[in-house]
Amino acid sequence: MDPNLVSIIVPVYKAEKFILQTIESVAAQTYGKWELILVDDCGKDSCAQLIEDYAGQHPAYAIRLIRQEKNVGAARSRNRGLLEARGRYIAFLDADDLWYPEKLEKELRFMKKHDAAFVFTAYEFGDTEAKPTGRMVHVPQTLPYKKALSRTVIFTSTVLFDLKKIDRELLEMPVIASEDTATWWRILRTGIVAYGLDEPLVIYRRPGKSLSSNKKAAVERIWNLYRKWEKKSIPESAILFVGWAVRATLRRVLPER
Repeated sequence: MDPNLVSIIVPVYKAEKFILQTIESVAAQTYGKWELILVDDCGKDSCAQLIEDYAGQHPAYAIRLIRQEKNVGAARSRNRGLLEARGRYIAFLDADDLWYPEKLEKELRFMKKHDAAFVFTAYEFGDTEAKPTGRMVHVPQTLPYKKALSRTVIFTSTVLFDLKKIDRELLEMPVIASEDTATWWRILRTGIVAYGLDEPLVIYRRPGKSLSSNKKAAVERIWNLYRKWEKKSIPESAILFVGWAVRATLRRVLPER
């Protein structure tokens, strides 16, 4: 394990329109000790070729392409990347999101300041071209398990983990809907506290799906997480769900505390 290396894991599936811009946002990081692990999940587009061409043109960058033998989904693709990671630090990045240049540098400094195992940042919404829309999701300074259950505020492309303080196995994502949230809850359930850097260092590119369909799917996912993943009773799940629904609306315009 390289003690200064950040291993960045990106599952890649049908992302040919975005992937080079995402890679460029990593290449532009002011913290230069990183490896970029891109796991191609058999999207049958030109992503793999674009990545290979880019890596060939930029041999100084530590870019690694891993090709899955068949389509297995984002969770298993991230887990494959996790197995291949050589760094002490693990970061996840979705193939259509972007990092600001100081993302890793500022997040690592914040992690060391708080002696934290798990940190995350605020983020901005971008349009389909990843241009910031002016809308931001703020994050709380600390997020323990009980508080996290009603605040799905941790965005996958913002997280950073220290493998000297957290078991690699805890980062392996289950194959369920909202596998990322389920993973954060499992980590926090052990007593680890996540620390939030309330500075937008990531642009979340909004998909082109309808808002109503996104809301319906989110409601189903969060309810299933409470009942099936966390094994909460119906009354307890209902209380948590109401808290989640209120905060999911407010956090887009107000800082979480």
